[in-house]
Amino acid sequence: MKAVAFIALACLCLVSEVKGQAGAPKGRCFCVGKGVNMILPRKIAKVEIVPPSPSCEKLEIVVTVKNDSEQKCLNPESKFSQYYIRKLLEKRIQ
Repeated sequence: MKAVAFIALACLCLVSEVKGQAGAPKGRCFCVGKGVNMILPRKIAKVEIVPPSPSCEKLEIVVTVKNDSEQKCLNPESKFSQYYIRKLLEKRIQ
């Protein structure tokens, strides 16, 4: 009796269909909302620019703040962000 139940259970496990995740889900952005418009440049330890991708349709600017290693999102449309990124790129080219 136990052998029959075991065989039936084994057949069900083999026959059952396992579905995985088909690709990256939409809307998996790191930044929620627009983000902050300005952070003091002396408090910025690291800047990461994440371009639009299939999983997140918007440009994201993630800033790591000194001392507490907190990550904040900058609003890519703010004048401060555009000016700061332009200055970083100019320094990198030189």
